[in-house]
Amino acid sequence: MAKQQNQTSSSTQRISTYLTIIVLIVIVLAVIALVLAGSLYLTGVSAKGTTQSGDYTAAGVLAVIGLLALTMSTFTFYQSRRQVAEMKIDVPKVMTTIECKKCKTKTVREYQRGDFVYKELGTCQKCPDEKEMITAIYKEVKEKEKKYAV
Repeated sequence: MAKQQNQTSSSTQRISTYLTIIVLIVIVLAVIALVLAGSLYLTGVSAKGTTQSGDYTAAGVLAVIGLLALTMSTFTFYQSRRQVAEMKIDVPKVMTTIECKKCKTKTVREYQRGDFVYKELGTCQKCPDEKEMITAIYKEVKEKEKKYAV
């Protein structure tokens, strides 16, 4: 069960890492677009070295594209981080029931490695001549809270 949890955790981490890399690339491209827009607006000279009236329009378009890309990538980055933080895998407790054959005393404890049903353990505290035995191994199931639409 621990292996399955580690696989889930690593796949979630991997997706998060890929998303983070993509978002950082978009942020870098957005900053480059904003820098180009600023230089184009301030100098009025295009990449070709000519001055035209359309350069201010191009600067405006680059600025809008840069701002939109920066805003959307920042929003995506924070949303993905928030969702990863909220995503928790609740591992249910596995319990072992130990019972005495003679006096029928039941004891419940957490599962320990090596437990199996019908495994004989130490002697009973109430009747020392009789051994205790594992009679059940189960996981505790918590009832999920019901959410009602209001």
